[in-house]
Amino acid sequence: MIRDIRGQWRARPEGSRTFLALKHRNYRLWFGGQLTSLFGSWMQSTALGFLVFELTKSPEFLGYVGFAAGIPTWLFMLWAGVVADRIPRRRQMLITQTSEMLMAFLASILVFTGAIRPWQIILLAFGFGTANAFDAPARHALVQDLVPLEDMTNAIALNSAMFNTSAAVGPAVGGLIYALVGPGWCFFVNGLSFLAIIAALTRMKIPASAPRPRTSSMSVDLREGLGYVSRQPVIRAIMANLLVVSMFGYAFTTLIPAWAVNILHGNATTSGFLISARAIGSLGAALFIASLGRFHFRGKLLALGSFAFPVLMIVFAFLRVHGLAFLFLFGAGFSIILVFNLSNSIVQTLAPDHLRGRIMAIYSLTFFGSMPLGALLIGSLAERLGEPPAVVINSLTALLFCGLMFLAGPRLHAVE
Repeated sequence: MIRDIRGQWRARPEGSRTFLALKHRNYRLWFGGQLTSLFGSWMQSTALGFLVFELTKSPEFLGYVGFAAGIPTWLFMLWAGVVADRIPRRRQMLITQTSEMLMAFLASILVFTGAIRPWQIILLAFGFGTANAFDAPARHALVQDLVPLEDMTNAIALNSAMFNTSAAVGPAVGGLIYALVGPGWCFFVNGLSFLAIIAALTRMKIPASAPRPRTSSMSVDLREGLGYVSRQPVIRAIMANLLVVSMFGYAFTTLIPAWAVNILHGNATTSGFLISARAIGSLGAALFIASLGRFHFRGKLLALGSFAFPVLMIVFAFLRVHGLAFLFLFGAGFSIILVFNLSNSIVQTLAPDHLRGRIMAIYSLTFFGSMPLGALLIGSLAERLGEPPAVVINSLTALLFCGLMFLAGPRLHAVE
């Protein structure tokens, strides 16, 4: 509620609640730079997946690429969280974003020269995964440097809206560009797009924090973060739920190029529109959460998303009409962003600042580390049983676990 010019109370306008975080200069810079960069990243992701399928004709190889991208998560993510608590998070991100830009340009050169091979895509996936492993903890923890604590849930929701705006448009544009001029231009445009986030990071005015005394080794610091998470039942439960939804639900995205061709009898453009349909739903959920402002029923929305997502994916597996497939992917995208966004928000709220980088590294390991396992599993199932049975099996597994979690675990639905 706010006062009007006559001193009477009235409801705060919805728009002012939706975009609370944008009143902060640093966050505005972040939002614009990251949005531009993400458009390019989604174009590249769409092109990379379809290029792999064109070269190999194998849904299982799509799983191998997802698996290769995830290996660095297991190897480096936890240590990257320790680094994020030791050096300025902005500096860490400048290094990772520059590395990804150079790899995108390398990928474009390989395609333009006709030298690209499936094994090179595996190596590139590993390289991008390594950069992301060091980027994710710093990126999640950086939010606290951009907005005050009371606006953090809104900033995380707007981050999600930004991510899914780019995911809604980038894949469709990437699919069209792929069909018209080939994948090399998708990689090249992505390389250029990194300049926007690099420029935004350099222009931010973040007060220098007092140097933290370093009386312990990195391994001791890491155990401190792991110990904190192990003693927090709500954080443990959220991460367990996130792991299952990511591994047995979100891993479906690995199969989208094969689904577009084998199930819907389409092409690269169809693949891009499938990704965009899911992303538009996710964008709608992110804006919905942001419009709630500083609300107090995050646990209920988290429970809703955890159950709705696998149910929608089971129905999707039986659809063969493009319009209905897009519609149910829209609903699945809406549901899953409730899980991802609110899990992030709750964990960030419960994390003390001096441990934030390490806790968000554990969170990121749970999120990103489960995806390559899920990609490998669903790719193998699809190769042997077909794409629809693979999606049904994974979705039923996620649904069963979520039911057990919310019945026997901490009262997540009661979290405010």
